[in-house]
Amino acid sequence: QLQLVESGGGLVQPGGSLRLSCSASAFIFRYNTIGWFRGAPGKEREGVSCISSGADYTYYADSVKGRFTISRDDAKNTVYLQMSSLKPEDTATYYCAAAPRITTAEHLCTSPPAVDAWGQGTLVTVSS
Repeated sequence: QLQLVESGGGLVQPGGSLRLSCSASAFIFRYNTIGWFRGAPGKEREGVSCISSGADYTYYADSVKGRFTISRDDAKNTVYLQMSSLKPEDTATYYCAAAPRITTAEHLCTSPPAVDAWGQGTLVTVSS
């Protein structure tokens, strides 16, 4: 069974940077489309960025385009989310999710189907 663990969250000042990691327990991870989502009280869950198996395709929400970069290292069973120029509105719990490779990156982020696994989340707080 695929298990995902997020790490890298924390407190950062506006304009700062963080790198989140999503590590998987299983080799099959490399065959999954992986996405980063975020949720905050009073807000709908948002698909932030997603990456296809093989990293051929990526998707970014308009709210993070140009500031966040998603990447994957399948040798380490890990997907990263590099976040720069952070804003207070980026404050949220960030989750990663894995879907079958047939799911496109855009589909996973914009209208997630049933996913194979969710992580437990890592909290990012952007505040001075």
